[in-house]
Amino acid sequence: MIPFSDLRTATYCPRKLYYARRSDRDPPAVVAERRDLAHRYPELVDAPDAAFAGLPTEAPPARYRRNLRRARDRTDDWAALADPPRRDVLLSGRECRGVAHKVIEGPPCPSVVSPGAPPDEGVWEPHAVHAVAAAKALAWERERPVERAYVEYPAYGVVREVRLTTRRKAAYRTAVRTVESLDGPPPRLENHDKCNPCEYSDDCGVRTRTLRSLLS
Repeated sequence: MIPFSDLRTATYCPRKLYYARRSDRDPPAVVAERRDLAHRYPELVDAPDAAFAGLPTEAPPARYRRNLRRARDRTDDWAALADPPRRDVLLSGRECRGVAHKVIEGPPCPSVVSPGAPPDEGVWEPHAVHAVAAAKALAWERERPVERAYVEYPAYGVVREVRLTTRRKAAYRTAVRTVESLDGPPPRLENHDKCNPCEYSDDCGVRTRTLRSLLS
């Protein structure tokens, strides 16, 4: 059974997954702290600036409140996301298993919470694959279709809906095949945007932008 996290990492970079499997993958404390913000939307949506002192938010208070209000106004499931009936639910599907940070009902829909930053529009592809995996696992357990999920970026107060389109299902299938076939280090990506922040770049041996500048 493939963990959701392996699918997410393989979508970002198969070589990163290869090295991650050989290291301690316990997340840092800030990950839990940022995910906890996803359960504090009702108090933060109209909170004064002073209430944000010491919180692991990454947007200024005014922008954070604006993001939350936009999510509240545009999200049909806002009340359930703000106070979900089920939290940190372990889901097991036909191929993958992992935790959905929230599961809402009527119709059933999972939400996964990212500690990172959102793109300007939509969600990052690794998060979309994670969301599809959670939706498919929930559908497998409930024996009914689940056609959408959410990805939340609570450090920024951003909530995005993910529809299970044909393209996203295909990306999920590609990630499953990648994980299933991983038995050695895949080729290096040589992608500066991905390699520069990667914690395994030294092990991988990829020449990051910083190293290239030193060598040039």
